[in-house]
Amino acid sequence: MTPRTATFERTTRETTIRGAVDLDSLAESTINTGIGFLDHLLTALSRHTGITIDLQCTGDLHVDDHHTTEDCALALGAAIDKALGERRGIARFGSAYAPLDESLARAVVDLSGRPFAVVELGLSRETLGRLSCENITHFVASFATSLRAAIHLDVLRGSNDHHRAEAAFKALALALRAAVARTGDREIPSTKGTL
Repeated sequence: MTPRTATFERTTRETTIRGAVDLDSLAESTINTGIGFLDHLLTALSRHTGITIDLQCTGDLHVDDHHTTEDCALALGAAIDKALGERRGIARFGSAYAPLDESLARAVVDLSGRPFAVVELGLSRETLGRLSCENITHFVASFATSLRAAIHLDVLRGSNDHHRAEAAFKALALALRAAVARTGDREIPSTKGTL
């Protein structure tokens, strides 16, 4: 089987990001964004997708967490998109529920080539650690854009915002794992013939 890997580098005046993804070999991921809770969410994403993620970011955290969060999402989504190539022989669709104690999240993913995100996390705190809760939603939307995927992500219940956010990323990971899975054929899963 052809390896599904990609390296990435993104440099702007606001962030410098380097890394790699491997869609089929879960080695120990190395994630350092400078934002502890974002690292926590991305580690959960890696573990439960089965995708090895190496991501190193130096960002303008003296400004705030926005640029780092957004640029990490864009770089990671673009790398997974590159690793998928023409998207031949993949399941394309994935859906999953994930509980975390009292919280329950649902994710639905379509690797359609058409980016769209609907994200309803229902977070009530302003921040989790040094990560603004609004930027968790923005991460998913930016990730969907560069991955060229439709992502619907909802937290259905939960009283603890840490649990709600983490359950959401675990559900997203499980849905993405199903969507990138190899089907054993060489077809592009689309009536259009392209994704």
